[in-house]
Amino acid sequence: MSEYKSIFADGLWRNNVVLGQSLALCPLLAVTSNATNGLGLGLATLFVMVFANLIASLMKNTVTRAIRIPVNILLIATLVTVTDLLLNAYLHDLHKVLGLFIPLIVTNCAILGRVESFASRNSLVPAMADGLAMGLGFTVVLTGMGAIREILGSGTLFANASLLLGPHFEFLEVTVIPDYRGFLILILPPGGFMVLSFILAAQKKIQAVAKRRAEKQTTTGGEQCA
Repeated sequence: MSEYKSIFADGLWRNNVVLGQSLALCPLLAVTSNATNGLGLGLATLFVMVFANLIASLMKNTVTRAIRIPVNILLIATLVTVTDLLLNAYLHDLHKVLGLFIPLIVTNCAILGRVESFASRNSLVPAMADGLAMGLGFTVVLTGMGAIREILGSGTLFANASLLLGPHFEFLEVTVIPDYRGFLILILPPGGFMVLSFILAAQKKIQAVAKRRAEKQTTTGGEQCA
């Protein structure tokens, strides 16, 4: 259990794709003008990461090291193509909004990095857990950034969720600030940089406070023992 706790702690916080590794910033800044787009791209990336790790783990004993990276790239490209076709078929409106950023999941270094460094060296269940943790961490940041930008930029939350994700997601649509005239810069690209900088600063502050508390507890414990 401690192994899986560590895997999820890395994916969601310590080694988060965005907050810890500073990867996938291009789609992060481009599609998070609202929470719906962030959730859609996050779930698509989550699907690719989980199944890429799963298949790479199954193939780890049959694919030689010399050709492992090309095979992994081909695997990820195949899964992204399947995801792109499924979104186009069943969530066409979301597919039109996300556009080029769905095929660009292939170039997401986080996916190839996890497949190469973790899934290709571990058994099936830990590999799937790693893909799930990293995918969830990325989805949370995408959706969170989109939510912040959408609320402050237009006063809504998950606008058009029923149109982009299907009628079952209509319950997500909320008007947070009625009669709000909006803060345009936050839903434009500069707003993405602004919100990301505040999120990173908040993470560093939380980590620093947690570290000081841990050091204080260690020092207090040592003095009591003495």
